[in-house]
Amino acid sequence: MTESKAAGALLRASSVSKSFAGVQALRDVSFELRAGEVHALVGENGAGKSTLIKIITGAVQADAGTIEIDGHAITGNSPIRARQLGIAAIYQQPALFPALTVAENISMGLEGGSLWRLIDWHKRRTRARELLTRIGADLDPAMLAGSLSMPEQQMVEVARALGASARVLILDEPTASLTEREVEALFGVLRELKAQGVGIIYISHRLEELFAIGDRVTVLCDGRTVATREMKEVDERELIHLMVGRELSAVFPKRPVPMGETLLEARALGSRIGGVSAVSFSVRAGEILGLAGLVGAGRTELARTLFGLTPADEGELLLRGQSVWIGSPAQAVASGIAYVPEDRRRHGVILEMPIAANTTLASLRRIARHGFLDFEAENDVAASFAAQLGVKTHSLFAPAGTLSGGNQQKVALGRWLATEPSVLILDEPTQGIDVGAKAEIHGLMCDLAERGMAIIMISSELLEVIGMSDRIAIMREGTIVAVLEGPEATQQKILALALGHS
Repeated sequence: MTESKAAGALLRASSVSKSFAGVQALRDVSFELRAGEVHALVGENGAGKSTLIKIITGAVQADAGTIEIDGHAITGNSPIRARQLGIAAIYQQPALFPALTVAENISMGLEGGSLWRLIDWHKRRTRARELLTRIGADLDPAMLAGSLSMPEQQMVEVARALGASARVLILDEPTASLTEREVEALFGVLRELKAQGVGIIYISHRLEELFAIGDRVTVLCDGRTVATREMKEVDERELIHLMVGRELSAVFPKRPVPMGETLLEARALGSRIGGVSAVSFSVRAGEILGLAGLVGAGRTELARTLFGLTPADEGELLLRGQSVWIGSPAQAVASGIAYVPEDRRRHGVILEMPIAANTTLASLRRIARHGFLDFEAENDVAASFAAQLGVKTHSLFAPAGTLSGGNQQKVALGRWLATEPSVLILDEPTQGIDVGAKAEIHGLMCDLAERGMAIIMISSELLEVIGMSDRIAIMREGTIVAVLEGPEATQQKILALALGHS
């Protein structure tokens, strides 16, 4: 490393620029992180946050500018070099080895020695258990990572980063799949690390979290630094203006919609395999029914039962007043039920496939002619939904993995809208996408409701549930414990019911 004048900052990025295939991702971006602070980094998808983080961690080389640690410019940066300098990153999508145990995943990059060294398995498990306990995660170190839920995988990632004794810790949407209790546990750990002098870069689309944990905030827009402010000097309204020029009310653009007949009704519905029991609710044409509850309360499990992935074995399900049994996704689609799952990268879109193919994947029979795909029809369908949903892409033949998170979500939504459903189940529809894309998804939901579709929306974000739902069903321990509407649906009451308090 060479000497620099950037004393006083733990980490500093100065006039960093980067382009990809002629597209300018960063333009003279500057960013500073002090020891013992949480510095929030915000902006819409495509603003340049991920590119800046990749440059800091050595995964990508900048075209211009410098990255400095303790006033010294880093030369020849790489992921290994960044780790040696104490830079650790936790990304939105967990990067665990599914066939290895929790303890083995945590030990990756933490243990030294030769390839032929003897492994102290007891010490490895004990160390993993200590790190998990520090963040309040009740996980068995002997469990396979592939058997964990997304929130549990996220906690393992946090534990692994803590074990690396990082001086600069980068968190990219770390709470996207965590419960409120787990979020508080994580924030407790971050405050402890702050006290030890660790500098933390915190990326989140949940603006309320930034005010709870952040000291300063830097806003990026179109690859440029818009502003850096003390967190106590800004509010949500100003942040949203800096990011996208929208008012806070535009994030939840719920419009009143006349409601029609009851399209879907569950009566004491249950699935032993799915872990849900005695579920009763109804949803009408034009209605958005929110499903709230803590992670593990049974919301996703209920969605999977309604869609036939874990078929019901008790109770009754009615479509337009007629009793039906949904034993498979194919039966659900034939009955007019569509399901956009939570993890769009694993179950929502196939990243390597073209956007057009992703859009028509659930409705191939409608574009087939004599057993062969009609590619012209496929392109027409994909182009129609791309236009309706506002998918931003240079080509429908581009892989879905080249899209931003919000546009991937739109493609996943378009796939199921192509089946012409009457009931649409959305599991965490805006998880991990920026404020602008979130407002667009919310607007699309209102449009679909106006067309007479019944929507069941699962969300862990209470403001989203309250802002977008006509009624809210609260789940706990695999069943619906209450249905709220109007003024009674407050954050406090929803959380109290989710926790089992009367």
